[in-house]
Amino acid sequence: MASFINKFESRKQEWETPQLLFERLDQEFNFTFDLAADATNTKCQAYYDIENNALEHEWVGVIGWLNPPYGSRLYKLSNWIKKAYQETQKYSSTTVVMLIPARTNTSWWAKYCMKAKELWFIEGRPKFGNAKYGLPQPLVIVVFQQHTGDTKLYSFKVK
Repeated sequence: MASFINKFESRKQEWETPQLLFERLDQEFNFTFDLAADATNTKCQAYYDIENNALEHEWVGVIGWLNPPYGSRLYKLSNWIKKAYQETQKYSSTTVVMLIPARTNTSWWAKYCMKAKELWFIEGRPKFGNAKYGLPQPLVIVVFQQHTGDTKLYSFKVK
């Protein structure tokens, strides 16, 4: 049987969002806040970094970009997803757009992502920061926003 220990972990958690991918999304949403960044990789003028933990703040009125740490033991991916969902349900003025792995077999996917307004499945392997290769796992853009009706599904092609 295959070993899955450390399968989804990385020594580095501060991967910069691919610029072209962000620009395409920013044209659509006009982001006001980067919810998980630092001074070297933020995509918005306003941002939360590790010292000013976004998970401890309300996100009222935020049009937020969120590329959370995927494998951090300190800040679990599921905590970011739960927070994004809850904040957008609490505040009708809040939108959160997340770039995350498409882990459709997890309980957090069923509980939160399947209630998102939109899911944009990424075709291709975007390169993060100065990485030589694109990420080898499937990625999805999750748009959390108050809505009625079914989740809309899209394909989003990147190079």
